[in-house]
Amino acid sequence: MLKKILIANRGEIAVRVIRTAREMGIATVAVYSELDRNALHVRLADEAYALGGQTAAESYLNTEAILDAIRKSGADGVHPGYGFFSENADFARAITEMGVAFIGPPPEAIVEMGDKVSSRKAALRGGAPIVPGTTEFVTTAKEIQDFGNDFGWPIAIKAAFGGGGRGMKVVQSADQVQEAMDSAQRESKAFFGRDEIYVERYLTWPRHIEVQLVGDKHGNVVWVSTRDCSAQRRHQKLIEEAPAPGLPDGVEEAMGEAAVKAAKAVGYYNAGTVEFIFQDNDFFFLEMNTRLQVEHPVTEVITGIDLVEWQIRVASGEKLPMTQKQVAARRNGHGIEVRINAENPTAGKFLPSPGTITKLTTPDGFGTRFDGGYEAGDTVSQYYDNLVGKLIVWGKDRDTAIARTIRALEEMVIEGVHTTIPADLAILRHPDFSAVTHSTKWVEETLDLSKLVSSAGGGEAPEDGLIERSTTVEVNGKRFDVKMWVPEFTAGVAKKSKKPTRGSGSSGGALATGDVAAPMQGTIVKVNVEVGQTVAVGDSIVVLEAMKMENQITAEKAGKIAKINVKAGDTVGSGDVLAVIE
Repeated sequence: MLKKILIANRGEIAVRVIRTAREMGIATVAVYSELDRNALHVRLADEAYALGGQTAAESYLNTEAILDAIRKSGADGVHPGYGFFSENADFARAITEMGVAFIGPPPEAIVEMGDKVSSRKAALRGGAPIVPGTTEFVTTAKEIQDFGNDFGWPIAIKAAFGGGGRGMKVVQSADQVQEAMDSAQRESKAFFGRDEIYVERYLTWPRHIEVQLVGDKHGNVVWVSTRDCSAQRRHQKLIEEAPAPGLPDGVEEAMGEAAVKAAKAVGYYNAGTVEFIFQDNDFFFLEMNTRLQVEHPVTEVITGIDLVEWQIRVASGEKLPMTQKQVAARRNGHGIEVRINAENPTAGKFLPSPGTITKLTTPDGFGTRFDGGYEAGDTVSQYYDNLVGKLIVWGKDRDTAIARTIRALEEMVIEGVHTTIPADLAILRHPDFSAVTHSTKWVEETLDLSKLVSSAGGGEAPEDGLIERSTTVEVNGKRFDVKMWVPEFTAGVAKKSKKPTRGSGSSGGALATGDVAAPMQGTIVKVNVEVGQTVAVGDSIVVLEAMKMENQITAEKAGKIAKINVKAGDTVGSGDVLAVIE
């Protein structure tokens, strides 16, 4: 059994791994960026090592810094979490070459299944049908245009080494290809460190069904459960449930068997997820995520299986503790997981909402679990994913689970940042969701969120004077808390903002003066207009990256561009004026 595990990640998933490791009597090591020096995962770990830098590229994607932390800590295992290096074969090889266990699949399987192109080939070998698409990377806009002309529009451009909707763009016509291709590659590079892409047919009204599986190093593979992840925005999941409801007889089992065959075809072990698209009673292989999924807890609550524990045991060389028949017998009831993201869903825009969480009250009660990565006082940074935490609920049946989830969300209080909770409640209360007639496109194309209003809540800044502040220092990997009383101005306490308030969550836009303001902190990726250009309401003014997502900041007033205050690469704050429309 492993003795000390370094978690090469942050936030909720790092906290999740630390807690299971503790229960198993395994020491834990955290790594952190400058922005995360006082983060929850750092506070919970037995040891912690600074990576330096602020952005993901400077810290959590800094291979040498992480390898150095492994050497200094003496960790004999590394858990990559999800995102960052979790599906990076080179990182996995670097870990294993040090004689340290990588708590994930073998590098060869990551290469074949982590690459969405080669994974489609593996799925075919396993007998799973695939959505029509390219079986090689595409490198030019013309290749994409030719595919769309041959198979019909719309088509989807996807990051070959990505997941979670990052680096995916839906293209409606040939003239949109170049811009969508550039954007997909930028997002993929920012989040996964690679920008290879492929193309596939975009189905009109699909459900997103996935199969959780686990394999060991002795050739055993079991599928644990299905999950429905169809409630999405921007191709990123909002709500997941297990098992997938409303499937025809035999389909779930067929999916499970196809997933196991695909995994065995590449010698897969540890936890993984095979994703399928389901439409018109047919299912198609979509991709395989060669890691632990964000939504894994919803499978845990209906089986009682700690998937992180299984990961660690498999990495330690143990056999799976259950057969397929035994796993199936463990399933009980229905689970729902709601991702709580720092986004402003007002009017259905889902704009990133970085900032400091001033209050966080999580729900409790029978069948209720919350996996979080933050506490009150922590800051959700623009540089990282915006997941605050996950609410996971169990019920004896689907109706009970839905009712319990609604109750729990109504009890939850998060202030200081906007969250997706209002949108989550709108989804759960809708008859389409109850009837399982929704699809991956339902939230954005059918669900009416135009009147939805979100509030970040929060109180006022403290009065001037001495205030209590705590900080943490690191000495040889050990963390020590230091408390002090300091003047407010040295503590970095935020004063009332003089910038325009953007609580309505509009896509950017026009204030009464014609100013186009940034709705959140971020980095300017592209300026789409020039001084003197005439724009209409809804035209894109700039592309703003925040929390690894590109956001179109649009005009809310028709007129002529009188001034542009930013250029590509500039960092802006919430309320900063980007351009002026006359």
